[in-house]
Amino acid sequence: MSIPYSGTIRRSGGVVSAIGKQLRGVNLKAAKRITVKFDPFGENVTHTRNFLHYLSSSKIALTNPNCSLKTEIVCDRSDPTIDIILVPSIAETAKINKVTLKSANLTCLELLQLLNKHISSLAPQEQVTTTIQGKLEKKKGKKK
Repeated sequence: MSIPYSGTIRRSGGVVSAIGKQLRGVNLKAAKRITVKFDPFGENVTHTRNFLHYLSSSKIALTNPNCSLKTEIVCDRSDPTIDIILVPSIAETAKINKVTLKSANLTCLELLQLLNKHISSLAPQEQVTTTIQGKLEKKKGKKK
């Protein structure tokens, strides 16, 4: 008797591919300002700094050019926090003005998952319009 196979065919890509997948889903249209506050000499600050690095990339910044990313470096041994202030129109509908993530014991992947869960889900959806071209329109486009 054989045992039926009950697993995945391939292994997962690991943490790096999971972070890449979360970064593709980030949408900052609901955010007005993001403030990352940390003590560089603290114990659990590495993941917060990596999260800040990912948010400062140009592709993420293009999702909302009006969103300002501010870094506060303090030297008081406080835990790292990420404060996200929402756009007023979205804050009225969601009935929250500010989201605070205390990132002392969270990994970078968990921070990105929380960002997508609480902020990217509030972003307004874009309407995608597609037009179907017939054979004649395609030929006219080629002749020009």
